[in-house]
Amino acid sequence: MSSAGEKLKESGGDSNQSVATRKFFDTATQTWMVKVFPGEYFVTKNPDEVLVTVLGSCVSACIRDPRAGIGGMNHFMLPHSKAGNWAGDLQSTRFGNFAMEKLINELLKAGCSRNSLEIKVFGGGNVTDTQNAIGTDNSDFILKYLEAEGLRIAAQDLRGQLPRRIHYTPTTGKVIRRLLGTGESSAVAREEKDYVSRLSQRSTGGEIQLFD
Repeated sequence: MSSAGEKLKESGGDSNQSVATRKFFDTATQTWMVKVFPGEYFVTKNPDEVLVTVLGSCVSACIRDPRAGIGGMNHFMLPHSKAGNWAGDLQSTRFGNFAMEKLINELLKAGCSRNSLEIKVFGGGNVTDTQNAIGTDNSDFILKYLEAEGLRIAAQDLRGQLPRRIHYTPTTGKVIRRLLGTGESSAVAREEKDYVSRLSQRSTGGEIQLFD
């Protein structure tokens, strides 16, 4: 549902697709907001596009090349697939190892330089199920992955118990992170579980912080 000041433009409809397709125009900021759901990624060079996502236990990497003016975001749910097989699987970007490879490869194909990548990572909160600590697993994965790949982290905001809303402007690298209240944690966790349930049936008031 769109809020006041938003003009909805649906350019797709299935959040299980890899590339984010849901976009709306925010009249207040005069920008296009692209919603990145679990299992999706998006790459852009348009200065009037902002990438938006809500993270519970999930993690998003916001990556750009400042010189090329191109950047993107992904949104993954689990560190890796036990099967390790991605061929023909549109749902595979829900796993961190493929989601990171996919986003980075798409950025390189778009003209980014690997040596110039600016990387900011967010999410991994244990919003409800602290016993399994999926958020911690996702956080540990992204840090180890980037270290193993020799990629430096410019900013991070991981773990904790609260969900986050992220607004990322790839052309400038600006990130607005808003911590959501405890009352919204259950709704975010439920949406994540519903997403997992949909996959199994097939073969977004708190602290605001800027990361410039």
